[in-house]
Amino acid sequence: MRIRTFGRGAAALLATILVAGPAFAFDISGAGATFPLPVYARWAQSYSKETGDRVNYQSIGSGGGIRQVKARTVTFGASDQPLTAAELDAAGLIQWPQVAGGVVAVVNLDGIKAGDIVIDGTTLARIFLGEITRWDDAAIARLNPQTRLPPLPIVVVHRSDGSGTTFCFTDYLSRASADWKAKVGENVAVDWPLGVGAKGNEGVANNVANAKGAIGYVEYAYAKQNGLTVVHMINHDGKIVAPGRESFRAAAANADWAHAPGFFRLLTDQPGERSWPIAAATFILLPKAPKDAEAARVALKFFDWAFVKGGAAAEELDYEPMPSSVVALIRKSWSENLKDAEGRPLVR
Repeated sequence: MRIRTFGRGAAALLATILVAGPAFAFDISGAGATFPLPVYARWAQSYSKETGDRVNYQSIGSGGGIRQVKARTVTFGASDQPLTAAELDAAGLIQWPQVAGGVVAVVNLDGIKAGDIVIDGTTLARIFLGEITRWDDAAIARLNPQTRLPPLPIVVVHRSDGSGTTFCFTDYLSRASADWKAKVGENVAVDWPLGVGAKGNEGVANNVANAKGAIGYVEYAYAKQNGLTVVHMINHDGKIVAPGRESFRAAAANADWAHAPGFFRLLTDQPGERSWPIAAATFILLPKAPKDAEAARVALKFFDWAFVKGGAAAEELDYEPMPSSVVALIRKSWSENLKDAEGRPLVR
């Protein structure tokens, strides 16, 4: 749903953060997930034109973003793998979901266009386990009786860096396949049974685009931007679904953020006829007591601006903005948890 204005309370909070910030242009730094890079880059460009403040974001992977914000070398971190409440407390951080989207499987097969191939979670896991090695394998053919599958070997491409996209993908495979759960599991980095490693969503997209017979996984925006062929999926309810804002929204529709400590909530393999099975929220991490309070305030200005004014850009790039009810919970968390060096609320 499109994020619109949020009423008097939201405007008051945004005004408070604006007043608290410096009167001159400010640079802030962030690092982490490649999953949200397209929308964060679009937001940063628009925000800089409007305010003069610059947001310098490095898409180094969720693992790197978590490490850097824990080390306090950046103003904020970004991760597609949420930290648990215990992990947040141990690191002195808060987190919140900034936007939602989806991870998709992409292939490079001559004569095959988006939606021509349908795969379920079990079959996808068997491909990435190396148990299915050719595109004309009977397991794939059973799911695609109307598609002429090429007699090509399958080239698996996966992330080589610590990645929240990998966490979302392997979390889904672990839910869909007991074998994958037992042999590989889910994490930002796993011991892949086979395949070619590539850095970032960009690296996976490029490798798939350049290798016939390849299959990989990327955030949906990268698939669209690179013209990659997207595989449709059979979801939790046994329905064939295409990726896009409608199916991402359906997966996130019933997420209970109000009862998720530290906003720890995963959106993979959600029920619902229209739900995309590898949906995910992407999260921002910020120190509860930042050593540079002014930089933290500017970061909050930026992310609050994105909630108020960034919805259309997010939708254009096929991300799903956070509903207003969730944004209200996020602002409440800022007010309750963020302090300056003297222990005073950062948002007043």
